[in-house]
Amino acid sequence: MRILVVGAGEVGSYIAERLSREGNDVVVVDQHSGQLDALASEFDLFTVNGSGTNPNVLAEAGLDRADVVVAVTDSDEVNLLACMQAKQQGVPATVARLQDSDLRGAAGRELRSAIGVDLVLDPDEQTADAIMDLLVFHGASDINELANGEVLVVGARLAPDAPLVGKTIAEIGAYYEPEWDFIFGALARDGEVAVMRRETTLQPNDLVRVVCRRQGRRELVQIMGLSHSDLRRVMILGGGRTAGLLAGRLLERHIDVVIIEILHERCLELSERHAGALVLHGDITDIDVLAREDIGSFDAVVAATGEDDANVLACLYAKSEGAAETIAVVHRLSLLPLLEQVGIDAALSPRTASANMVLRMVRGDVTAVATFLEGNVEILEFEVGAGSRADGSLVRDLHLPGQMLLAAILRDGKARIARGHSELRARDHVVAFVTPDCVDEVKQAFR
Repeated sequence: MRILVVGAGEVGSYIAERLSREGNDVVVVDQHSGQLDALASEFDLFTVNGSGTNPNVLAEAGLDRADVVVAVTDSDEVNLLACMQAKQQGVPATVARLQDSDLRGAAGRELRSAIGVDLVLDPDEQTADAIMDLLVFHGASDINELANGEVLVVGARLAPDAPLVGKTIAEIGAYYEPEWDFIFGALARDGEVAVMRRETTLQPNDLVRVVCRRQGRRELVQIMGLSHSDLRRVMILGGGRTAGLLAGRLLERHIDVVIIEILHERCLELSERHAGALVLHGDITDIDVLAREDIGSFDAVVAATGEDDANVLACLYAKSEGAAETIAVVHRLSLLPLLEQVGIDAALSPRTASANMVLRMVRGDVTAVATFLEGNVEILEFEVGAGSRADGSLVRDLHLPGQMLLAAILRDGKARIARGHSELRARDHVVAFVTPDCVDEVKQAFR
């Protein structure tokens, strides 16, 4: 497919990277040549320097030949204008990042329809949702729901004393025979990410991702050393849009919320919008401010400013003072290994949820996609097509690629873990771990 990405910021760059890895023809438009040069030097894609609202720039980028336009600049107006020109040129699918709640909501529906926006992205809202999931499952690095919520994908790092350490995947499977509630799917170790095999032996500090039936989540939480948090007090560092959305979700659950924000005007806005929260004017890099508010006494501390360094340092201080859980929003992937070493509980980026939505649209016949900041293993949910090679076949007889693991099957609203002897039927939904290079081969077996 030919995909035009307008905006080479955090979200746009990640989307372009993922799509180009799969062999798509990707073109990125941005006004900042430095960002474009960095992308072009690392990935197989084309770049055009200029504004996403300029017809000549879009023409140079091949707008009239695009299958999808993804407009993800920081400007709602630029994104809408880019999508409007795309529809005028007959582009089949358009995606716009919109931060204004009115433009995203019912009030903006007619405008979006007139312009021709097919999919709306809101990285801030998606980040707030992801943070809430992490706060509920203390110790998890990421949580994804698939198959209408009947299947969970839980990521967590194994502690040295975790019951699973030293065991092979085959041994774990044998212990839980005959009916599994979960299956280990992907492993990140020493900077390498791969789909797990039967002979894989789990080691301390491994980052594992496990597919779990909803009814098996309690047992999985126990054996992975996680816990359900009893949140009472949460401190949010930074008062940006993500922080405001998160505060609203926490207050709905009757959780005490304290927000520290450096801009006085923003403090007033937050106080008016979230009357139940305590909003304080202060700099999160000022240790005296954090100490005065007894940051170590909170059940969780979330650092969600736009400054990675400030988020990381504030979380480190909170952890040193005794905070039960720390979560940092980061934008530079190069920081991830550092965060793992120094003990910050979880780090996330606004880019992944947005990329997942775009990938789902680009692939067309995929119900859901989950990508991760480490490596290129991802999770797909898709439907078994009537008359496909998978329809009526046993999983073991499909001879699927080595870098794929069929993890779960949803039939008649009920999920079960996939086994070699599991039979597939048309209209089943399946959840699978795959690498991008085998996506096409996998889809051919199921459609």
